[in-house]
Amino acid sequence: MELGMIGLGRMGSNMVQRLMRAGHHCVVYDVHPEAAQTLVKEGAVGASSLQDFVKKLSKPRTLG
Repeated sequence: MELGMIGLGRMGSNMVQRLMRAGHHCVVYDVHPEAAQTLVKEGAVGASSLQDFVKKLSKPRTLG
């Protein structure tokens, strides 16, 4: 399953790490690029802006 996470503080980062360990594909974005880069090194797909984040999620996509 593909999931996106906006906000990669302690909670968001840990959630993404757990999701990826469970085999999920994650697209990540944070206003602090270094937070996303840490997860990109672990296999996530990083986005440079909210527009880029939406583009990197496969269609059909649902955002809440």
